[in-house]
Amino acid sequence: MKTALQKLWHGLNTKLGFFLLVVLLFAIKSYWAYSTEFNLGVKGSVQHFLLAFNTIPGALVFLGIALYFRGRLSYWLMLIINALLSTWLFANILYYREFSDFITFNIIKGSGAASNNLGTSILGIIRPEDFLVYADVVILALVLLFHVIRIDMRYFKIRYAMTITALGFVLFGVNLGMAESNRSQLLTRTFDNNYIVKYLGLQAYTIYDGVKTTHNSVVKAKANKEQLKPVQKFLKKNYAGPNVEYEGTMRGKNIFVIHLESLQQFMIDYKQNGQEVMPNLNKLYHSSNTLAFDNFFHQVGQGKTADAEMMLENSLYGLPEGSAMVTDGTNNTFQSAPALLHQKLGYTTASFHGDVPSFWNRDNAYKSFGYQYFFSKSYYPKVKDQELGYGLKDKIFMKESMHYIEQLPQPFYAKLITVTNHYPYIIDKKNTSIDAWKTGDDTVDHYIQTAHYLDQSIGEFLDYLDKSGLRQNSVIILYGDHYGISNNHRPAIAQILGKKKVTNYDLAMFQKVPFMINAPGLKGGIDHTYGGEIDVLPTIEDLLGISSDKYIQFGQDLLSKDRNQIVPFRNGDWVTPKYTKYNGDYYHTATGKQIKNPTAKEQKQFDKIQKYVTTELGLADKVMNGDLIRFYNLPGFKKVNKKDYTYNMKKSLKNLKKDQKKHKTSVKAENNNQSTYDDYSTDAPELKDQNPSFPD
Repeated sequence: MKTALQKLWHGLNTKLGFFLLVVLLFAIKSYWAYSTEFNLGVKGSVQHFLLAFNTIPGALVFLGIALYFRGRLSYWLMLIINALLSTWLFANILYYREFSDFITFNIIKGSGAASNNLGTSILGIIRPEDFLVYADVVILALVLLFHVIRIDMRYFKIRYAMTITALGFVLFGVNLGMAESNRSQLLTRTFDNNYIVKYLGLQAYTIYDGVKTTHNSVVKAKANKEQLKPVQKFLKKNYAGPNVEYEGTMRGKNIFVIHLESLQQFMIDYKQNGQEVMPNLNKLYHSSNTLAFDNFFHQVGQGKTADAEMMLENSLYGLPEGSAMVTDGTNNTFQSAPALLHQKLGYTTASFHGDVPSFWNRDNAYKSFGYQYFFSKSYYPKVKDQELGYGLKDKIFMKESMHYIEQLPQPFYAKLITVTNHYPYIIDKKNTSIDAWKTGDDTVDHYIQTAHYLDQSIGEFLDYLDKSGLRQNSVIILYGDHYGISNNHRPAIAQILGKKKVTNYDLAMFQKVPFMINAPGLKGGIDHTYGGEIDVLPTIEDLLGISSDKYIQFGQDLLSKDRNQIVPFRNGDWVTPKYTKYNGDYYHTATGKQIKNPTAKEQKQFDKIQKYVTTELGLADKVMNGDLIRFYNLPGFKKVNKKDYTYNMKKSLKNLKKDQKKHKTSVKAENNNQSTYDDYSTDAPELKDQNPSFPD
């Protein structure tokens, strides 16, 4: 009689046996990746079972395709399909490690707009163990090549293949039913991709995202004016009026918006061995002329920097997947800060970025926003060693931007996007003036050095404003766009924060980013109001005396005494002064104490806050996906026509000269047409022996 082992070995030498082996190994590695590489918040035996079970239906369906073919082709198709699915898993592991999210079709669609220098980032992310996702493919290929398992050439009946495919779909139905019982309305109410992967698996999530992406295209085509009514009703109900103490006090002043790449609030007043890491920003933060907000959170999704810009310029949320600037920035209608300030108050508007203009689709989205000028990489002189990672080094970028800023007719609205403090936090020795952390996490350790360099560039910029006289007539707004250190680096975060272990509450508070407004004569101080990036535009409008209640904006003025202080995160979590919800856990915000068994009264409050957050995010998505602002006719505001703008360098510089001549209000004109560029002092070693020549 055959032993059990012999029977098993005989079974593996059949097509069905080999197929089941491939499915088993694929399921095991998928479960390993889900458990170790993704932070899915799996709790309890049911969720752990579903995490293992959801790997099987997709494997049966996709790998089962090979069973419809004959002979050797069938075997090699199993391995090819396995390799393709493994590559998708591998790509998501790398993407998740940096962005704490999964790849979407919108991300793929926008990859051309955000792929610059990604090769360097990927090299910094990859770990040797990541390649284990291919281990089963390699082993199975060798087993076949060396005839350890022989190929079964017998005909595999089509009805058997169809039965396996049907079984895959039946098991998916069972999976979905169990998932729905554990989390109701999983596919209709979720704002977090982690839930889909946790309950249904990566393959199901990918199909879900593809269907949703296609659906969104149909939604825009079918959108109509009536869909604006619930949006307007919600915004009217939750409008927070201006603060009369500040309303209009900054009107007519130049506005600098400084984008502090990846800078988090914990870096303010942070010291390394007794040394201030960010002395210039610390000084500005504590200035009597600075409004500093210490409970200000980023609210970005997958679009990261692009989402932050979308919120600051429009008070509209980014999308739950992909980047709204990429997918909707070209053709949607907006009521953006540049257009508002230009039309209402006569501001000249310009954005500055030391990288290619196509990055995050800025060259198209900025036209939709109404930016008159966009000074990108080609506008800057070529300097040896000028770049690291994602564009010009900050010290070089900030100094050379002044060549154009001094030519802008005043008042102007100028946004400067720094990039040196961008992942993977690369900095050369000649620009390093502080020791790296020693957390043992190479992804994290150099963050402190690039943040310090960023601070030095801000210090040089502020010195120039003082020397040139610009400081006296300018408002400086500085904001961190998103986290720099993702939640996937918990051991390093714990060391940085001086904790043994970080909780979900700690991670929620770790999402704070700096936000400060500085201007001579501004009544400053540290404001403990809870808010986020969605609230910036209404706040600016208050300071400039523009009524924000007429526009489609989801934020509330940070200075308003009527604001509700609910801060939604893009995935549907939230923070308020009293309660915090993060990754499914609830906390008392003031103490960080977890609420494991909420009272009926607390649960009622949680539900009320969640309803507000879900409603706001849902309506915001409808506005973006349906391009609903195109149906909104606002008296006194002319819809932006993209054809009115060009960022062609030759034409832009010609237009800049015309504007200078026409208005005669630029810093250069006020200085008897003499440049103030040499007033800008920098210790950037790259500029010491080089005399950059600007394009004419």
